[in-house]
Amino acid sequence: MSEEPEELPESDTPPEPADDLVTTSHTLRTSDGELAYTAAAGRIVLRHEKHTDGTFEGHRPHAEVFVTAYTLDGADPATRPVTVAFNGGPGSSSVWLHLGLLGPRRVVMGDAGALTAPPWGLADNAETLLAHSDLLFIDPVSTGYSRAVAGGKPADFHGYTPDVESIGEVIRLWVTRNLRWGSPKYLAAESYGTLRAAALAEHLQDRHGMYLNGLMLISSVLDMGTIRFTEGNDQPYPLFLPTYAAIAHFHGRAGERALPEVLADAEDFAAGEYPWALARGHRLPDADRDRVLARLAGLTGLSAGYLHRVRLRPEHQRFFRELLREEGRTVGRIDGRFTGWEDDDAGEGLSYDPSIAAITGPYTAALHTHVRGTLGYESDLPYEILTSRVHPWSYKEFEGRGVSVVGRLSAAMRANPHLRVHVACGYHDGATPYFAAESVLARLPIPDELRANVEVRYYEAGHMMYVHEPSRVQQSADLAAFLGDG
Repeated sequence: MSEEPEELPESDTPPEPADDLVTTSHTLRTSDGELAYTAAAGRIVLRHEKHTDGTFEGHRPHAEVFVTAYTLDGADPATRPVTVAFNGGPGSSSVWLHLGLLGPRRVVMGDAGALTAPPWGLADNAETLLAHSDLLFIDPVSTGYSRAVAGGKPADFHGYTPDVESIGEVIRLWVTRNLRWGSPKYLAAESYGTLRAAALAEHLQDRHGMYLNGLMLISSVLDMGTIRFTEGNDQPYPLFLPTYAAIAHFHGRAGERALPEVLADAEDFAAGEYPWALARGHRLPDADRDRVLARLAGLTGLSAGYLHRVRLRPEHQRFFRELLREEGRTVGRIDGRFTGWEDDDAGEGLSYDPSIAAITGPYTAALHTHVRGTLGYESDLPYEILTSRVHPWSYKEFEGRGVSVVGRLSAAMRANPHLRVHVACGYHDGATPYFAAESVLARLPIPDELRANVEVRYYEAGHMMYVHEPSRVQQSADLAAFLGDG
C-alpha cells in the first residue's frame, strides 16, 4: 500500500510582486497626419530601501502602481518631451485627464443640459497631446488598479509626503528605465494633483536632481486656505464670489449682461469693498451693510434677505443648494453648469454633486473599454475611479498651519529659472475657483524676472473644463502651445 504524499505547509510569505506591463501598437489620424504610437499599460513595483540598526537589508517591494504610457514611434527621445499626468482628490485616478483631454482616446458623453444616455462612447482624440509629447499617466496608490503590496499598509501612502515621494519614485523609475533623462519633462495635474505637482517640482530637483521644464496646473489649488470655509477664515468668500457670479449668470440669475462684464464687476467687488465689509463685522454701519447686500445679491443671484441671514457669507455648499431652490434644482460643485435634484427642497447642502454624477458613468465605462479592450491589460480588481478609501488623508507636516505648497513651488522656480507654469481655470468651477488661483499666483515669492514664466488661461466651463467641447478644443491648443514655447 503506497503512502499518501505529505502535504507541505502553505507559506505565509506572499509571492514576490512583478511588473506586468502589456505593450500594444496603435495608429491615430490627426489634422496633421497619422500618428503611430506604442502603449504600455500595467502595474510597476515600487521598492524602498530597508535599513535596520544601520544595516542595509535590500530593496523591499511596498506598492504596485498602475501606469499607462504612450510613446510616439520613431521619435528622438533626446528631443521628444515627456508629460507625466495625474489627477487629484486625494483619491482620484488619472482617468479624467487620460480620457478627457490628453490621451489618444476620449470620452463622448455630451455636456450640461445635453448629456447622452448610457453606454456613451469612446472616440479617437485628434487633439491629443501625444502629437506634441509622450505621455505617462499615473494612478496613486489605492486609486485605479494601484495597491499596496500584499501584507503592506495602504495608509502608509495616504498622506501629503508619502504621496509626493511615491509618485516621484514612479517618475524616476519610468524616466530611468526608458532612457528619458535627456528629454524635456513636464507634469500635467488637476485639482489636488496641482498641489502634488508643485511639491513634486521641488522634490524631484532636491531628491533626484531631476529638473522639469514645465507644470500644467489644471483647476489649481496651491493654498488650501483659499478654498476651505473654516471658522475665522473669511478668505474664501471673496475668492469664490466671481465663480458664484459666473454660475448665476449661466442660469439666468445675473441680468442681461455679458459674462466678461459680470466677472469684472464681481472681481472688483471681491478685491475691495466685500472683504472690507466682512472684516468690519458688527461694526459695519447699516447703510454700508445694505449697499453691500444689494451688490452681493445682484452678483450671486441670491436674495438680500438670505444673504443677510448668513451674515454676508454664502458658503459654497449653501450656494449650490440655494441658487435654484425655487425651481427645485441644485447646481454642481465641480461644474456649476450642471443641475440636479434633492429629495426635498429645504436642505442646506448637497447630498451629491450632479456634475460628478454626470461624468462618473461615462468615464468609468470608457476606462474599462479602453484599458482591457484596446490596451489589452486585464485585471479583476475594481478600478477605483474616485475613492474615499484614501481617507483620512494625513497632513501631519502642516500641523498648526495651513496646507500650502506656495513656498515649494517658488523655491523650485528660483532654483530652476527655466521652470514654466501654465494654469488653466474654469469660470464655473466651484471646487477650485479661478479668483483663488489668481490670488495665490499674485503672491508667489519669486523675483520679477520670473513672473513671465507663469501664464493663465480661462474657459467657460468647470473643474473638468474639457467636458465642454469648445473648451476642450481650445485647451488642447493652449497646452500644445505651452509645450511649443518650451
